[in-house]
Amino acid sequence: MAEERGMALVTCTAPVNIAVIKYWGKRDTELILPINSSLSVTLHQDQLRTTTTAAASRDFTEDRLWLNGEEVDAAQPRLQACLREVRRLARKRRGDDDPSPLNLSYKVHVASENNFPTAAGLASSAAGYACLVSALARLYGVEGELSEVARRGSGSACRSMLGGFVQWHRGERPDGRDSVAQQLAPETHWPELRVLILVVSGEKKAVGSTAGMQSSVDTSPLLKYRAEAVVPERLSRMARHIQERDFEGFGQLTMQDSNQFHATCLDTFPPIFYLNDVSRAIIALAHRYNAHHGRTKVAYTFDAGPNAVIFALEDTVPEFVAVLRRSFPPASNGDQFLRGLPVAPVALPEELAAAVVAEPVPGAVRYILHTQPGPGPQLLRDPERHLLGADGLPRRTA
Repeated sequence: MAEERGMALVTCTAPVNIAVIKYWGKRDTELILPINSSLSVTLHQDQLRTTTTAAASRDFTEDRLWLNGEEVDAAQPRLQACLREVRRLARKRRGDDDPSPLNLSYKVHVASENNFPTAAGLASSAAGYACLVSALARLYGVEGELSEVARRGSGSACRSMLGGFVQWHRGERPDGRDSVAQQLAPETHWPELRVLILVVSGEKKAVGSTAGMQSSVDTSPLLKYRAEAVVPERLSRMARHIQERDFEGFGQLTMQDSNQFHATCLDTFPPIFYLNDVSRAIIALAHRYNAHHGRTKVAYTFDAGPNAVIFALEDTVPEFVAVLRRSFPPASNGDQFLRGLPVAPVALPEELAAAVVAEPVPGAVRYILHTQPGPGPQLLRDPERHLLGADGLPRRTA
C-alpha cells in the first residue's frame, strides 16, 4: 500500500469471467442471492481486465468514483454496500487497540478502468466489483474470504475473485454467508483451452441484467424449472467434464446451457432479446463446423448481450479463426480484427469453406479477442500504474 501525503493508495486488477452454467435470477435482491448455483471460467487479464485504484485520506470530504475517466455517483447502494462490508471486516480484524493510521471513517476516492467495452455483455460489472473489493481489502488490510463481499456489488463478481474454473454456490442461509465462490480447478488445469470473444456490439444493452433477471423471476415458469430441476445435475456434470478435460462433454453442455438461458429470456414476459441476427449466425456457423468435423470442436456461449464467447482447444483455433474471417470479413480494420494471443494463419481448405461458410456478412463482427483461462485479482506495485495522483484525483494520461 502506497502512502502519499497522508493518503493511502492501492491499485489492483481483476478479471472477467464467463459462465458456462449460467446465473440468472435472485432470490434476495438486496443481498444478491441467486436462485441457482453457477459455474464459470476466469479469463486472462493480459487480454481482459479492470484496473482499480482506491485511496483513503483524512483530506477527502466525500466518497468519489470515476469509471473510465468519467465521474459517477459514489452513493450508489451496491458500491456503498461493498465499502461498508470491507470496513466492517477491517474493524473486526483490528480490534479496539489497533494502532493503524488509516482511520476507517476516512472518505475514499476510487478510479476504475476497463480495457474492454463496458455493459456490452462482457461481464464488466463482475470484473469491476471484484477489482473494487480487492483494492479496498488491500487498502484496509482485510484478508480471507472476500467473494461474499464482491457478491454484494454484482452477483457474478464473486466468481471473478478466483482464477481458473469457479463455482458460485447458491447457498441456503437467508443471510447469504454460504453463498460464496469456490475454485474447482486453477487456470493451469487445462492448458490447451482457449477462448475467442467475438465482439458484435460494444453498445450498452437495451435491457440491463439486473432488470432483465428480475423480470424473468417474476414471469418465467421455465426459469423456475431450470433452477430447480436442470441446473443441479448440469453443475455436477460440468465439474466432471472440467476435471477430466473432456472438451466434447464440456462444449456440448456449455452450448446447451447458453441456449436454455436465452430460452428463459424469451419465456419472460415481455420477452427479452439479447441475441441479434449476427449472434444467431455465429451459432449456426458453430454447429455447421462441428457437424463437418463429426465432433464438438468449438462451443459457443452468450451472456446477456450479443457478443459470442467461443471455447476451443488450442489446435482448433487457427482453422476456426480462418472460418470466421471468411464468414465475417473485416470491414476496414484487417490488422486489428484479431487481438490478444497470436494465431498462426492457415489456408482454409475449400471443401471445409464450401460446407461451413454461408453467405459472408462483412463487418458483422467488429473484432475477435483471443485469450485463455487466467488467475484471480492481482496487486499492482508499480506506482506508474496508479489511476489516482498524489492529490487523490484521476491522473491525466497522454
